[in-house]
Amino acid sequence: MPFADLGLSDELLRAVAEAGYSEPTPIQAAAIPPVLMMRDIIGIAQTGTGKTASFVLPMIDILAHGRTRARMPRSLILEPTRELAAQVAENFEKYGRQHKLSMALLIGGVSMGDQVKALEKGVDVLIATPGRLMDLFGRGNVLLTGCSMLVIDEADRMLDMGFIPDIEEICSKLPKQRQTLLFSATMPPPIKKLADKFLDNPKQIEVARPASTNTNITQWLVPVKASAVDKRERLRQLLAQPEVSSAVIFCNRKTTVRELNKSLKRHGFRSGEIHGDMEQPQRLAELDLFRRGEVNILVASDVAARGLDIKGVSHVFNFDAPWHPDDYVHRIGRTGRAGATGTAYTFVAPDDAENVDNIEKLTGQKIARLEAPAPTAVPAAADGEESGRPRRARRDRRPVEERAPRARREERAAPRRETPRAEYREPRRDDVRRDEAEPADAGGWNGPVPDFLNVGIAARP
Repeated sequence: MPFADLGLSDELLRAVAEAGYSEPTPIQAAAIPPVLMMRDIIGIAQTGTGKTASFVLPMIDILAHGRTRARMPRSLILEPTRELAAQVAENFEKYGRQHKLSMALLIGGVSMGDQVKALEKGVDVLIATPGRLMDLFGRGNVLLTGCSMLVIDEADRMLDMGFIPDIEEICSKLPKQRQTLLFSATMPPPIKKLADKFLDNPKQIEVARPASTNTNITQWLVPVKASAVDKRERLRQLLAQPEVSSAVIFCNRKTTVRELNKSLKRHGFRSGEIHGDMEQPQRLAELDLFRRGEVNILVASDVAARGLDIKGVSHVFNFDAPWHPDDYVHRIGRTGRAGATGTAYTFVAPDDAENVDNIEKLTGQKIARLEAPAPTAVPAAADGEESGRPRRARRDRRPVEERAPRARREERAAPRRETPRAEYREPRRDDVRRDEAEPADAGGWNGPVPDFLNVGIAARP
């Protein structure tokens, strides 16, 4: 089915063709027509299937007619992370070239001044993270009474990040007569409850089983030891494969992200990092380097798991098995996007058994294990050598008997001649001194006489 059959305007079809797309993905083909008919939508699809365009494209046509008012956006899109909000803004700029729609991006980590100025002029599309939106709403810089269209994107991620109370408050301040679109990769009970409360007779679109993974992604479990040294060594082996052109490596902790990036750079890899402790301009700069190919390996925390939409990512590495099984679906979804194929490796230490069980239970599939390669004659350098410290020679921990020459072992193995205790005893040093000082006396004290025994009692005069 071509895009022309979905009911989009000619200007929008031209912009889609210029972007290089000719046929819609399943979620786009199923969602765009009912959105244009002003229906409420619940869209369930795995990550990387084109969910963003499934609401951006019809919104552009719907908002093409109408005018803006100061501080009163006509539509609102809620995103869980800054990166994902910026990605949606890029989609509006790409597909809305033929339309004169104004847009504002409300995210944390940047100055409020420009955001407030944009709101004062009036915007057709407001893309925001819940925290920054609630902040500006509390200051009176934005009013939601004129918003006729609401999009809640990545709803399950909103749940994980604790944004559901904020979303409920935001929904209560919007007009009751509105169109609401909710998109999510999974549908846990709290999200279902949210949809029942704020959506009006929604049409549910499910193009894949909830929490399923992309069939274009080859998945492997990589057994590793618990130590960071062993995990980094195994990672370098896999990154050295010729088919790894670009990769995203996910870690559970920000400190692990920093340490791993430093280790990869010491070994000559072109890597960068992105995590929650970085300022927004730094994060955007790192993403730009990765997009341009100046670095081909990006080490990231889960802050980037759902916000990265970069073409050509060939591999995803879960350096740490994710604590939440839903995160696994979104992490590996950074590869195999838009019909391409990809590969995902998940390192599994002995303590990760429960996490892996939860992942396989959620996705409904058994993930194959990748066995370690046979050891080579020259051992790989340990991380102690990364900092220029030579590795110490390993001590021979075998028993002494095993390390002794053969003749010596045979000599030790021969039975010793037992000497009776009464027949022979090695003289002690104090015994020798005692014999030299005093003659033996069989009937009395055989030893030195203490001085106090020579003291007598004087007679009274």
